[in-house]
Amino acid sequence: MVQVNIDEKCGWRSEMLKGSCLCGEVQYEIQGEPKKVLICHCQNCRKASGAAFTTNGLVNRDDFAVTLGEERIAEFEAVPGVFRRFCGNCGSPIYSLRPAAEFVVVRLGTLDSPLQSRPSAHIFVGSKAEWDIIHDDLPQFEERP
Repeated sequence: MVQVNIDEKCGWRSEMLKGSCLCGEVQYEIQGEPKKVLICHCQNCRKASGAAFTTNGLVNRDDFAVTLGEERIAEFEAVPGVFRRFCGNCGSPIYSLRPAAEFVVVRLGTLDSPLQSRPSAHIFVGSKAEWDIIHDDLPQFEERP
């Protein structure tokens, strides 16, 4: 279900997206749609998800909030300065961040709400699994564009 918020003063509408981990002990909200949706094939995303790629949404930090289970979130510094946050109970990857960045990277597979945005590109295809075949016409980048 998509929650629509209406600001009485300004009259603007925004959708509130909701997501959670597999066990439901960590829940979050995103104010509006992600700024960008990318399919990442890097080795770190593959190892963290156990899949060929992850679909990630870039979300302004101020638009993202953990609403339940903040104390359940575990953290792993995958590469220097990049912290992956996941449910410490079920292991679901929820988001990652760089402390100085203005955005967080949300693992969109954990969304419970429908998403209107669609992926705009494949990134890190230079390190994708050799058995992974991309079947769409989205732009492909060897690393980050």
